[in-house]
Amino acid sequence: MRTVLSVVLFALAAVTAPAGAVTELARAPKTPAPPAGYALQPVGQGTLTWFGLHIYDAALWAPNEAVDFERPFALVLRYARSLDGASVAARSIEEIERLGAGSAAQRVAWGALLRSTVPDVEAGDQIAAVHRPGWGARFYLNGRLLAEIADPAFSRAFFSIWLDPRTRVPELRAALIGAH
Repeated sequence: MRTVLSVVLFALAAVTAPAGAVTELARAPKTPAPPAGYALQPVGQGTLTWFGLHIYDAALWAPNEAVDFERPFALVLRYARSLDGASVAARSIEEIERLGAGSAAQRVAWGALLRSTVPDVEAGDQIAAVHRPGWGARFYLNGRLLAEIADPAFSRAFFSIWLDPRTRVPELRAALIGAH
C-alpha cells in the first residue's frame, strides 16, 4: 500500500501536483509549528489535497508578515498520509528543474542531498524546513534536526517550489504568503 501511495502521491509538497491537477485548499485546524529557537510568527497556512486525498497541512512562518529570502523563514508540512522519502526527493528536484533553478550539475548534487535528507514519512509526521539567508537550509523531522545544507542557492531553489509565482499550486502559495 505504501508503494502505491508513494507512486501516486509524489512529493514533499506542491511538487506532487501535476499541472492541471485539482488542488483544494482549506484552513488547517492547527497550524503546523516551526522548531523551537526561531523567532517566527505564522504568515499563512493551507491544506493540500490531490484529487480529494488530503496530502498535508502547510504553514509558512517568518519574522513578520512579509516573506523574502533576505530574512529567515520556515515552511512546515504536517503529513496526512505516508510517503516515500526517495520519491519526495526525486519530485522535488524535478520541480526545481522545471522552475529553471541551478545548473544541471547543481541539481544532481542537490538531488543526492535531498535523497539523504528526506525520510519516509508517516501520517502525523511534521517536516520543517528553515531558510537561513546567505547560508542555506535546515531540515527537521518532528522537531529533531535531520540535516543542514549550507548552500544558499539550494535553499532558494528548494523554497521556490512553494513560493515562486510559477509554482504548480498557486492557490497554496497564495494561502502560505497570506494573499488568500
